[in-house]
Amino acid sequence: MELAIMIEGQNGLNWPRWKRMVAAVEELGFTGLYRSDHFTNARPPDKDSLELWVSLTWLADHTRRIRFGPLVTPFSFRHPALTARMAAAVDDLSGGRLTLGVGAGWQEREHDLFGFDLLPPRERFERFEEGVIVLKQLLGGGQPVTFSGKYYRLKEAQVLPAPQRGAKLPILIGGNGKKRTLPLAARYADEWNAIFLTPSAFRELNHELDHLILQSGRQPVEVQRSMMTGLVFGKDQFTLQERLRLYGGGNLTAADLRMRGLIVGTPTEVLEQIQALSEAGVQRLMLQWLDLDDLAGLEALAKTVLEKVS
Repeated sequence: MELAIMIEGQNGLNWPRWKRMVAAVEELGFTGLYRSDHFTNARPPDKDSLELWVSLTWLADHTRRIRFGPLVTPFSFRHPALTARMAAAVDDLSGGRLTLGVGAGWQEREHDLFGFDLLPPRERFERFEEGVIVLKQLLGGGQPVTFSGKYYRLKEAQVLPAPQRGAKLPILIGGNGKKRTLPLAARYADEWNAIFLTPSAFRELNHELDHLILQSGRQPVEVQRSMMTGLVFGKDQFTLQERLRLYGGGNLTAADLRMRGLIVGTPTEVLEQIQALSEAGVQRLMLQWLDLDDLAGLEALAKTVLEKVS
């Protein structure tokens, strides 16, 4: 099991915090650092929200080991052609460490504030599928791309310089939806990223994805399985209880949060939950680290949990 960190960039991320977090994740031994792509937080007041692709460019040139990427960058305000160009450049700069997470978009507030068209769900996912097709053709074809769809039109378009990894640059599609997300992941994704699931729920969706992948003419081994979930961690019971009082207004118990798919506990408890997810099929776990200034807690997590994860 690979253990990575995920942060919510819309909740106060700025350059000082980003630089400290990147350095910590690289030095402490986590396999990767992933972050959300939002213009602002879902509810006011507005907070710092460092631009995603600019921040990933800095990371690509200031780290040597960790994998990274957006969870996820939405086509509702990122044109797939521009996304392909940015992703190719950032991946090349990093020496091939980017995982390109893409999505349809969901947060209404940022779309209203900045004038982006979110679209109703059906049309939103139609646009998303077109965007993924455009993205894969631009990154992997090696030839000029002509495409005429409902939402995107290209005429002899190319990404130059050509991306070094080309079609091998992994595209991640995230979400738990059986109706839209899993079929799209089965057809197009190199990695499927589930969100906030218990081991039993992950196992069920994982088996469903295997079936859909085979139906699409691919093999299940072609799609890596990962999950992003919340983490409430304390190096001891006292610290854990303090964290629980802060999480969700203190109205939920550890058992309540675990039932919602979060990982909650002291090092021993966290390790047990990670092992259960590994046995359910999770290959890479992105732990949501909400306190952007709590580097001491991150270090404690690395020393007590990361070193024991195989």
